[in-house]
Amino acid sequence: MKKFTCFLPFIFVLAVFSNSYAQDEVPDSLNTKVVTQIGIVVNDINETSKAYADLFGIEKPEISETEGYSKTNATFKGERTDARAKLAFINLENITIELIEPIGKPSTWQKFLDNHGEGVHHIAFQIEDREKTIAMFESKGGELIQQGDFTGGSYSYIDSRENLKTIIELLTSEE
Repeated sequence: MKKFTCFLPFIFVLAVFSNSYAQDEVPDSLNTKVVTQIGIVVNDINETSKAYADLFGIEKPEISETEGYSKTNATFKGERTDARAKLAFINLENITIELIEPIGKPSTWQKFLDNHGEGVHHIAFQIEDREKTIAMFESKGGELIQQGDFTGGSYSYIDSRENLKTIIELLTSEE
């Protein structure tokens, strides 16, 4: 028994380092099965939000505008941007439909509108660890194309069209 006690400090240090290494590993999956929202890029948010309100028999949602770079720290393709948009949220029981009308350039929203026209831009998920989740998507061929902050949290758009055929939005909330 005396022979092994000299190894106990080494085993303790190894356990501590291997445990901290495991915490820094990139996850294999998204770790959620709940879609938070579907984002749709539109040319005219007033017209489209009224159409959705009529469809669901609800009041037309309030339209807001995102802040500029000084508040959002937004980047598009790794560069600072004044990526701004008008937003309307249609909150349903099981999901939120986010309508987005681009008003600041450059942005993923404007690029999508220019290249594809109006339509579904992204599927959004609420996540806890932004950096690890981005790393997970990048390890699977995704590309971070835009990110920024908003009051109460942050967003990151991952271009996963190569394998998932859509853009994924990762949402985080301040605690």
